[in-house]
Amino acid sequence: MPVSHLKLLSILTDQTRLRILAIVEKHELSVAELQDVLRIGQSRISSHLSLLKTAGLLETRRDGQRIYYTWSGHLDTETRQLLSVGLKAAKEIPASRDDQKALSLALRKRQEKSKTYFNTIAGRLGKNYCPGRSWEAVGHLLLQLTPPLVIADLGAGEGLLSQLLAPRAKKVIAVDNSPRMVEVGSFLAKDNGLTKLEYRLGDLEEPPIPANSVDLAILSQALHHATQPQRALNAAHKILKKGGQLLILDLNQHSFEKARELYADLWLGFSESELQHMLQSAGFKDISVSIVAKEKEQPYFQTLLATCLK
Repeated sequence: MPVSHLKLLSILTDQTRLRILAIVEKHELSVAELQDVLRIGQSRISSHLSLLKTAGLLETRRDGQRIYYTWSGHLDTETRQLLSVGLKAAKEIPASRDDQKALSLALRKRQEKSKTYFNTIAGRLGKNYCPGRSWEAVGHLLLQLTPPLVIADLGAGEGLLSQLLAPRAKKVIAVDNSPRMVEVGSFLAKDNGLTKLEYRLGDLEEPPIPANSVDLAILSQALHHATQPQRALNAAHKILKKGGQLLILDLNQHSFEKARELYADLWLGFSESELQHMLQSAGFKDISVSIVAKEKEQPYFQTLLATCLK
């Protein structure tokens, strides 16, 4: 049953709840991240989150042991209008300016953790174990290709896949946010005479590639390192030409929490239905998502292959 307007107004009179609503309007945040941003204790935050969720203003998503909060996707027009007034009031709270700065810092921490990990292993990525990166899975991806194409390898790392594709492609653009990865990859491309392969430093969510310029975009075991996977998929859609194809290899949803520390993973994979929904939201069509590889050793990672068209 929807919360009454009187109850909703009562909820919005609390400054802490207004601050919470303001910082999770556009970003999913965990309880720990909310603590860092708001600088208040977990029990107090949890109490406010519970009330906001019960009122239908927030929704949650569990990823392993972590629970992320953001605005509900089912708010009616009147409720959104009231929340809009609440957000304006939140800007008048003295602490709100610091909240936005702390939010930016929290989001940068997510990216820096991943960047630090990949800077550390640059030059060794293809020689060490990496969850979900099996030749069986890569083989399924390569079978989808029809060269010559302009290809964007997003979150390419050293660009092992890019280097395999470059000899037959029209052009391959390998994008990674690790300066060291780009440096190592560029050296390998030059050393191997791969003139059609170009490395660019950039983020998955804003790749340095013009809109409508790519025939094929690839996210190979990269999406679970994106701060905001939906934005990364939106960006992939933007750079593709009309009729262009996106290929994704990523981990099926799992509960191996240590992946966050071992591999700097921000997300514990994605379910088939979750990835399907995100691709639809990004505007893709002819979407297919399926499991193409299952590892036989613990923690038994499974690999998803998703294909779709712009």
